[in-house]
Amino acid sequence: MINLTYQKRQRLKLIMIILIFTAPMLVAWGMVVWRLGIPEESMANGNVNVTLPELAQWPIDDNKPLKSGTWVLVFDCAQKCSQRSDELWRLHRALGRDAERLTRLRIGGEDPALPGEIVTRWSLKPEWARPNNAWLLDPMGQTAVAFGPHLSTQKLLDDIQHALKVNPY
Repeated sequence: MINLTYQKRQRLKLIMIILIFTAPMLVAWGMVVWRLGIPEESMANGNVNVTLPELAQWPIDDNKPLKSGTWVLVFDCAQKCSQRSDELWRLHRALGRDAERLTRLRIGGEDPALPGEIVTRWSLKPEWARPNNAWLLDPMGQTAVAFGPHLSTQKLLDDIQHALKVNPY
């Protein structure tokens, strides 16, 4: 048994308290400097490295206003429009209480709008638009994630739920 004097015990307690509070900062600093423990890839199913203009600059017939402060799921309905539109309507319902935080904007298609969906058309189709692609836009109108036409609805739902979870307002 180690016999420590009162002063040495107090110093040891002080050093331990300092270590407890500074160790997380030192570890975080090491992670930033040496990139240890930080994943190199994104965890999203869609493409997060998207550089598209804001929604306000998209060449669409903007005859119906979007609810401000909501995320927007935009999809280009070029082929199998009614099927894809139905899948995204079901996805929207699967969000539960977060459904009010998302607005669906369908570009193209001949079918009438489903509940909670806004339908518009391209006034001039941009070169970056691909048939049947979907884009998730943040409340500011910036594209957060782009989804290819063959991505499953479940993976799309996972990405939307994650975006809504990490951005609570």
